[in-house]
Amino acid sequence: MLEIRRYTPDKAAEWDAFVRQAKNATFLFHRGYMDYHSDRFADYSLMFYDKGKLCALLPANRCNDTLYSHQGLTYGGLVMNLQCKTAQVRDLFVQLNSYLYSEGFRRVVYKHIPWVYAHWPSEEDLFALSNVCHAQLRARDVASVVMLDRRLSFSTLRKRGVKKAQAAGLLVQETDDFAPFWQLLEDNLWHKFRAKPVHSLAEISLLKNRFPDHIRLFVVRQGDELLGGTVLYMDAQVAKTQYISANEKGKRLGAIDGLFCHLLQDFESKGMRFFDFGTSNLALNDDLNDPLIFQKEGFGGRAVCYDTYEWEVEGIKS
Repeated sequence: MLEIRRYTPDKAAEWDAFVRQAKNATFLFHRGYMDYHSDRFADYSLMFYDKGKLCALLPANRCNDTLYSHQGLTYGGLVMNLQCKTAQVRDLFVQLNSYLYSEGFRRVVYKHIPWVYAHWPSEEDLFALSNVCHAQLRARDVASVVMLDRRLSFSTLRKRGVKKAQAAGLLVQETDDFAPFWQLLEDNLWHKFRAKPVHSLAEISLLKNRFPDHIRLFVVRQGDELLGGTVLYMDAQVAKTQYISANEKGKRLGAIDGLFCHLLQDFESKGMRFFDFGTSNLALNDDLNDPLIFQKEGFGGRAVCYDTYEWEVEGIKS
C-alpha cells in the first residue's frame, strides 16, 4: 500500500505542512530553505504515502547514479510522522531500494538526523539501514552539544575569558543587520584559511527574511565597536551555531567566551534543551580539529555524532 512519489514544486505546501508536524524535522527541511540553492543541486526529494496519506519525506538530490541525502543540508535523513513505526519503515526502505533501482540509481549516501533534533524517538531508519540496506558507515563527524537543563561548568580557560569580557564591559546584542558581522567573518576566513562562508551575505539575508525566528545573529560590542558574534539556527528545542567569529581585539578580550556565557544562560532560562556548537572535523580526513573541539568542550559541550551511511542499491529486492 506504500506509494513513492518524487517531489515537485506544486507539492510545496503539502511538504511544508508535513515538516511542521513531523517527529524529527527542523526548519531546514522547509522548501523555502532547501530551494534557495536549487541551482546547485538536482533535487530528487521523495514523498512516501501509506494508503494515500503522506507518512514520510526524504530530502535528497541526484548526482549521476547516486542519491544523496540532500547535499545542501547539514543532515537530512528520513523525516517521519509520529505514526511511523519500525516495521513500516523497514518495509519503506525495501520499497525505496526497488524504486531507486528502477530509476537508475546504484548508490545511496544517507545522512542520519542527529537524535537531539528529534521531538520523539526516531531511529527507525537506523534499523532499516542495517537490516534492509546493509549500509556501511561512511563518515562520523562529531558535534559538541550542551544539555541546557544540566549544564557542565566552563573550563578554567573559558571562565578566564568570561572574566575578561566582563572586565572590558562587552555587551551582547541581537541584531538583524548582518552586513558588519559578515565583513568580519569573511575577513577572518580569508586571512586564516583562504576560504569564504558557505553562504554569501545576500543568501543569508534572504534566508533570514524567510525564517526570521529561526536564523538569528548575536554580536558582541565594546561601545559601538563590533568585536565578534555568532549566527544561530534555532528550532523549538535546539540552538545551533552556524558561524562564529571574532576579530583580534575580540579574541584578546574574551568576546566569544562572554557571548556564549550569556547565550547559554539565556536559552537555559527559556527552557530550550540543547545548544549545538557544531562539528569539529578536519575537511580532508575527518580527523578531529583538536583546538576547535577543545574550545567547544570548554563550554560544556559533549559528543553527538553526525553519521553518514552508504549502500549499493543493486541486488536489493522487494
